[in-house]
Amino acid sequence: MKGYIAILVFFCCSLTLGAQEQVSWTADNGNGTFTNPLFYDEFSDPDLIRVGEDFYLAGTTMHCTPGLVILHSKDLVNWEFLSYCFNSYDDLGLKDDKFKMQNGAHVYGQGIWAPCIRYYKGKFYVFSNINDVGLQVFISENPAGPWQHINMGGRIYDLSVLFDDDGRIWAVHKYNEVHLTEIKPDFSGYVEGSDRVIIPAGNAMGEGHHIYKIDGKYYIISANYSPCGRMQCARADKIEGPYETVAISVEESLGTLRAHTTNNVGLGGAIPEFGYDFKIGGGVGNYLAAATLHQGGIVDLPNGDWWGFSMLDFRAVGRTTCISPVTWVDGWPYFGLSNNLGRTPRTWLKPRIATQTEPHAPYQRSDDFNGKKLLPVWQWNHDASDKMWSLSKGTLNIMTQPASDFLWAKNMLTQRVIGPVSSATVKLYTKGMKDGDFAGLALLNTPYLLIGISREGKEQKIVMLNQLTKDKIERTISGDAVYLRITGDYDEEHAGVSYSLDGREYEKIGSEMILAYQMLTFQGSRYALFAFNKRGVRGGVAKFDDFIVDEPMADRGSNLPIGKVISLKNLSNGSYAWANPHGMLHTAGMNSKEYINQGCFFKVHDRGAGQIVLEAMNGTGFLTVVGQGLSADIQLREQESEASLFMWQDMLRNNCMLLSMKTQRYVGIDPTNGAPYSADKTGCNPDRMDGTVFEWSIVESDGVVRNKETSNTY
Repeated sequence: MKGYIAILVFFCCSLTLGAQEQVSWTADNGNGTFTNPLFYDEFSDPDLIRVGEDFYLAGTTMHCTPGLVILHSKDLVNWEFLSYCFNSYDDLGLKDDKFKMQNGAHVYGQGIWAPCIRYYKGKFYVFSNINDVGLQVFISENPAGPWQHINMGGRIYDLSVLFDDDGRIWAVHKYNEVHLTEIKPDFSGYVEGSDRVIIPAGNAMGEGHHIYKIDGKYYIISANYSPCGRMQCARADKIEGPYETVAISVEESLGTLRAHTTNNVGLGGAIPEFGYDFKIGGGVGNYLAAATLHQGGIVDLPNGDWWGFSMLDFRAVGRTTCISPVTWVDGWPYFGLSNNLGRTPRTWLKPRIATQTEPHAPYQRSDDFNGKKLLPVWQWNHDASDKMWSLSKGTLNIMTQPASDFLWAKNMLTQRVIGPVSSATVKLYTKGMKDGDFAGLALLNTPYLLIGISREGKEQKIVMLNQLTKDKIERTISGDAVYLRITGDYDEEHAGVSYSLDGREYEKIGSEMILAYQMLTFQGSRYALFAFNKRGVRGGVAKFDDFIVDEPMADRGSNLPIGKVISLKNLSNGSYAWANPHGMLHTAGMNSKEYINQGCFFKVHDRGAGQIVLEAMNGTGFLTVVGQGLSADIQLREQESEASLFMWQDMLRNNCMLLSMKTQRYVGIDPTNGAPYSADKTGCNPDRMDGTVFEWSIVESDGVVRNKETSNTY
């Protein structure tokens, strides 16, 4: 609760300045390094290719339209929106009620998903499945569109496609038992009798395949979630096999806990209306499940380097995309560094690309609705009724249509929440609303959380609905405009709502809600602007203005405390890293003589590209890794050397890890045995309590240690 109040105060101060350009998350640290994830909003089922010096990334959009997003990058780190493959399901010739959420039908959590993007002989191709419709193909000479559409039908999904050297087109698909099917060159269907099993069940392969032909060999990379998320690779001399398989990325959570999950709503199930009894579980412990790097592939750079890409479940944000350096060993493309195969740094050196790109976010998220069209960050929840919304005179106007509950509201406009912490604020004009109309701002999820205005006759009320707790709070208000706000900590999985009548003073209403990942929408949380009529008739119009997204943790410039004196408290047992005069890095308590005599204080020296050296303030020297980095091999040296270099791993919220550039492994202890520090740890657990993660704090000139973000005195 204290954290929520602090964040709310920040937003109240910053947002009174009006709709101005906001700092948004970018993975680029501006110093030659990046920090995963690439985007702190959902980008699931990624597929990535390089064409010349350009990279293109495609991702799942499910039930939201426009559909199938394509991003572009010059350096694999900084991305920009390029196009959607289609505007609506109606444009694809799909007139079924479910795509418009009519007559009790919906396509939540389904729609179009798991795309494969390819380039062949001057044309771009995107292949993706629509549930109960079949495989769709989108073709363009320009990845910015327009895209030609072909409905191939069939039941080939979660696939990867290879244009082989002889011109034949192959699709690899299915889970566990991997199938190969040939596609006709005009995309009119599949070659009859071509379907075959190329990797029998029981070879540890999964789904979401990515197939490549590299140096004459065929590689298939897949994601397996049994018993927990990991990436497998299969290799063969011929496309039909036989294949051998190995694991290439394992146990990498980047220190992220599993999400809370809604356990009693499922894919394709009934939509739970307000009053439903949700069962929420999970959110704690080190069981990995899908909170690992999984489902992705590899891409080469113009200089011959290789990089991996994959998704990772980032709690309430949803599934995010990360990139990993690739190390080839014995012909296998392992994610990770040569001395730490299978694990991925959270912070690492950017790919070696000749083009210099300024750090930037892929989208502009705030929208004053003054443009002639919506910003590309917006997507409709199901197909929109185009005659029932408009942009005019600087507002978004949504005409209300009948709906029994929020999740059935038509023309709901959404965008993904952005983590780790953000707020969304919008101004709602209510003068055009009629009896029975309900409009406002929500977190689209199951359960959902919303705040809005309900018009009942001539009376209007501010209404908060918390679908999880079943709380409903109403307050009668006056005036023709109200400001609505949602504030969320999406790492910690909770959010709350507030409102204002003047745009300056905000009042919180209701309790915070736990945010859970669920299979009904099969997405992370989304900000949503909604308007519908509860009386079963067409009502009036809700006018929205100045949608502002604020991200107080997006500017990470001070997260690497260059030139500062810091302490490093190990999260596992609360001990402090101590420069033991005996010559090694060990542990000490806060009130010990070692701590008081500055043995636990270190000055952070910048050595460029995210690399630092740590100088002990008790005069014992610089932390330096010797030998293999075993316990007691982090020693104190009078002179620094290359073995003194560490890559600072920004874990946010004053958490960090130290990656030795000598061993390519992490500094840590076994919190149970009292042994001194080593530099041989492969990574951290989801709960960060395994001895590799520190809470760093700045030591002021008065010798008092203060936490950077909360200013608490220890």
